[in-house]
Amino acid sequence: SAVSKNPEVPFCSEAYRISATSRGKELRLTLAPLGSGEPQYLVFRFGMSGSFRLCPAAQLPRHAHLRFLTRENPPRALCFVDTRRFGSWRLGDAWQPDRGPCVLSEYQAFRENVLKNLEDKAFDKPICEALLNQKFFNGIGNYLRAEILYRSKIPPFEKARTVLEALKDQEQARRKKNSSLTLSKKLKWMRENPDLLELCHTVPMEVISAEKKLFDPDDSDNYAAFKNWLQCYLVPGMSSLRDRNGRTIWFQGEPGPMAPKGQASPKKRIRLKADPEAPTPKVTPRASKRQPKAAAKPLELAAEEEEEVVEGLRKGRARRRRKATIAPALPEPEVPLKARRSRRTTAGRGRGEAGSP
Repeated sequence: SAVSKNPEVPFCSEAYRISATSRGKELRLTLAPLGSGEPQYLVFRFGMSGSFRLCPAAQLPRHAHLRFLTRENPPRALCFVDTRRFGSWRLGDAWQPDRGPCVLSEYQAFRENVLKNLEDKAFDKPICEALLNQKFFNGIGNYLRAEILYRSKIPPFEKARTVLEALKDQEQARRKKNSSLTLSKKLKWMRENPDLLELCHTVPMEVISAEKKLFDPDDSDNYAAFKNWLQCYLVPGMSSLRDRNGRTIWFQGEPGPMAPKGQASPKKRIRLKADPEAPTPKVTPRASKRQPKAAAKPLELAAEEEEEVVEGLRKGRARRRRKATIAPALPEPEVPLKARRSRRTTAGRGRGEAGSP
């Protein structure tokens, strides 16, 4: 599209096939000509709201920044749609070099990459912030980290190294305990007692393998299905704080020793006293009534909009406080000379002084 700042795609072919491979938060498209010619590779990052949609070419969605047309009649278009323009693509087949192994497709390499690098300064931070570091947790985003920490019952502001070093000891103890078990029983035990790194694999797998496509933008029920799947993120009754990167983390129970000081929860209006062992709170009737309206919105926007509203309110209050602080004092009204003299006389008498004649 004319408004996109991403590079032109220098590819021309009468007929070609598109295939895709994903790795963490990146997607690689291969445009392979059916005749002669070299393939073209594109690597996409989706930002907050990027997605692909297949639709009639005559009914392109807004913000369709890249379009691949079919040869059928009438033609359809495979579109890269990105409302906020945070997404991007680049030419070539190389993944970003500073991203670690994928939590989904390269689980064992992902796990080893984390546990062998615990001396890295990234793990000096709270675990909720470390989980967004794509060098080690390639594929984990804001809603996934909340769900993972909630299920593992780990406070979000516990030090990351403390949490992850404990996994090494647990892993050794597990091997000793399971040495006499059959493979099927070992797998069953692991499914029933997953650790934090295993949840980084299994929780996103639940999303992509769900019977109902939770992220299908053309499904009018997708947002409602996503809300039903969530156990912590955006769920009424959960607590929330902003981490040092300005991202909201949702949790239940105590935040942990590295929590930001003096920060009120931006979701105070729906905050309840939380019990870590209590069942997941249900959505209130008032919240349920609002869901049909939200279902019409694209999922990627709806899940983030509540945070943006809170952030806007917070910034608005800060601006008002700044204005109140720097506003110049209004000049005092001019008082007639006679009135000023009378006032001084009265004040002098009150102090036991002789008044002016």
